Amino acid sequence: MPDNPLSRPQNRRRRGRPSAGAPANGRTRRPWWVVALRTMVWVTSAVVLVACGVTWFAYRSLTNGLTTSDALDAVKKNAPKHLDSSVNLLLIGLDSRKDMNGNDLPKEFVQDQLHAGSSEIGYYNTNTLILMHIPADGGKVSAFSIPRDDYVETLNGDGSSQGEHKIKEAYANAYTGASERLSKQGIKGPNLEAKSREAGREATLATVQQFTGVPIDHFAEVNLLGFYDIAKVLEPITVCLKHPVKDRYSGADFPAGQQKVDAKQALAFVRQRHGLDNGDLDRTRRQQAFISSITHQLKNEGIFGDLGKLQGLFGVVKKDLVLDSAWQVLDFAQQAPNLTGGNVEFHTLPITGFATRKGESVNLVNAEKIKAIVQQTFAPSPASSDASGDSKPGTKAAPATVDIRNGNGTDGLADTELKALTALGYTAGQTGNAPSQAHTTVAYGAGAQQAATQIADRLKSGAATASSTIPAGHVRITLGHDYTPPGNTSPSTGPSAPAPSADSGDSGSTVKAGGIPCVN
Repeated sequence: MPDNPLSRPQNRRRRGRPSAGAPANGRTRRPWWVVALRTMVWVTSAVVLVACGVTWFAYRSLTNGLTTSDALDAVKKNAPKHLDSSVNLLLIGLDSRKDMNGNDLPKEFVQDQLHAGSSEIGYYNTNTLILMHIPADGGKVSAFSIPRDDYVETLNGDGSSQGEHKIKEAYANAYTGASERLSKQGIKGPNLEAKSREAGREATLATVQQFTGVPIDHFAEVNLLGFYDIAKVLEPITVCLKHPVKDRYSGADFPAGQQKVDAKQALAFVRQRHGLDNGDLDRTRRQQAFISSITHQLKNEGIFGDLGKLQGLFGVVKKDLVLDSAWQVLDFAQQAPNLTGGNVEFHTLPITGFATRKGESVNLVNAEKIKAIVQQTFAPSPASSDASGDSKPGTKAAPATVDIRNGNGTDGLADTELKALTALGYTAGQTGNAPSQAHTTVAYGAGAQQAATQIADRLKSGAATASSTIPAGHVRITLGHDYTPPGNTSPSTGPSAPAPSADSGDSGSTVKAGGIPCVN
């Protein structure tokens, strides 16, 4: 791994490794496919998390010296119940300019190399939160980015309320409270830092579980340095921008189109928010696109065969990352091919507008709608029942292909509804955008009247109408402001401000892994 002044592990036990190409201690060398499998599980984990700077690493042979956390144990008693054996993972990108012991990272490195300001900036805020869902049946992996400025009730690890804050501040609030309390008890130094950070993790886990309404099974955390170190091993990395950008705050200075970036540029790419049409929301999509680019690179450039890069990644995971102590690699190994094979979809949780609270700009959210969207997306696919309970039991879906247009103005709704209808037996068509409209409508082409009537009844949209502009066998739904997501009990009122996404609606907000998507 390329050297930097922060790459030397501290307070870690070292284990000697055999040189590449020769057996160690007379032992038989493992078959290449065993090494490849083990490598795949870790590296694909690292790649999926790289945009927010986090990674998994669960193999026992490499866990010596790995920093782990028991924070999940503290929040399990208040966690929502699991409906099946799927796995939910929370990926935490910590905006701290400090090392694991609480010491400031070297000023010259943070400011000159990372272009990330002083240790006072960022504090212990979680500037990246991505919730991933790996289905029990081995299907498509879904992930939701949670905008850092969403204004919600934040919790401590014991479930007590911190009040209403930006979701990113749950960690920092708990860290500060714990640090002050423990300092009075005489706890100091690295021990104080470790215990205070543990309180921050517990608060973040409890807050995200309450906000999304789903349990968290595992998590991983890293700071800016961890992201940089991972990117340093994998550079150069290909990214793509729709427009040229230049931002003095993050150091981003890129032309339009596809281009290769080094680690320093990669950090600027995923950190920029100034000068973008949608600020933090565009930055979130940058992070998602970066993950997609990395998975594409792993699959196509044979990273698994590059021992130098793999050894560098192994070093990073021990030095920069914190993983939950309960992680078991077998829970994840079967999904590794999906993560590098483009079988991951990234979404951004919707907001309803912007406002000022306590003197700061925040995102307003509809908490009940958020829960409905996440729970529906993560729910097991029902074989013969409607997740919303609106359709008559035993009613078989009439044959039709369903296309959905989002005229509601809130990200993610078309994908959510299409997934629900597909689970009922309808054929999935396309999703897209539509001009804003008040009411949900259902129209159909030749031969699809029965299906359209069923769907209109489910959505309580009024009578379905025939249209010669719709292909035969298709039903077209246009979601309005009165649309209610499956599982919700109140109408979606749409945003109180213009839709925040540059690509208004749902289709522009979904990033599919496996390629190099162009973003703002």
